[in-house]
Amino acid sequence: MREIRTPVEPTPGRRADKPRFTRKQINTAIWFVVLMAFTAIVLYPLLWLLMSTFKDNSEFGQNQGLVPNDPTLDNYVKVFEGIAGVPMWRFFTNSAIIAIAATFGTLLSSSMAAYAFARIRFRGVGIFFAAMIGTLLLPFHVVIIPQYIMFNNLGMIDTYWPLILPKFLATEAFFVFLMVQFMRGIPREMDEAARVDGAGHVRTFTSIMLPLIQPALVTSAIFSFIWTWNDFLAPLMYITSPEKYPLPIALRLYNDQTSTSDYGATVTASFIALIPILLFFLVFQRFLVAGVATQGLKG
Repeated sequence: MREIRTPVEPTPGRRADKPRFTRKQINTAIWFVVLMAFTAIVLYPLLWLLMSTFKDNSEFGQNQGLVPNDPTLDNYVKVFEGIAGVPMWRFFTNSAIIAIAATFGTLLSSSMAAYAFARIRFRGVGIFFAAMIGTLLLPFHVVIIPQYIMFNNLGMIDTYWPLILPKFLATEAFFVFLMVQFMRGIPREMDEAARVDGAGHVRTFTSIMLPLIQPALVTSAIFSFIWTWNDFLAPLMYITSPEKYPLPIALRLYNDQTSTSDYGATVTASFIALIPILLFFLVFQRFLVAGVATQGLKG
């Protein structure tokens, strides 16, 4: 006969077994702690920059801590009043005009060039594509003087044209390459079906290609906007009037106008200039990740 065992009741003096953590849970906790530590290390400079905007100018060099001794809003008042007779909003407007126009030009010209390399068969396409990729190896400093002479002869110095016009000529080989790799992952049957319906290259490009390469376009827009917004060398070369300065050049004024640098205003202006970049990145972050990941899978 089958023996029936009755459960043994725990005695009052006997402690129940403590729950044990599995190895997976322990590894997850360790990774969480490590990632939080790295996140704190990465975010600490940004937090220090934010807290430093409330420090008095005399605290820089003395108070190396995170919390200011005597918090003040004088730095924000000073920055929003402007410098060299130009209000801060004017510098913001100048940077926005340059960044938006350059981003639009980059997307338009790079997508058209990418469509030509990826979808149109013409003689020498491989040579032209290799030459375009080769420009990535060309240092920017090599073409500074020829470009300056050319724009000077055209009378474009102290205007925004040298900063915007090249973006409409597909000079950013990185973005062209990114879009070419993305388009090559799209089946050619879609082009053939559009051609059967009577669509030409313009209709195929605008109605089929552009909607399908949206992740690549958003990725290019993010990088182009950030690089243009933070660009210092090109505006320094071509812009000479203070009222036309973008934000990176305007930040220099707080250190060059007198013999002593205004560290409080410089830090505050730097933080304010960083806010649009942070907002732009946070809004389009998911498109950036999707674009880079998809390009990596199809490349």
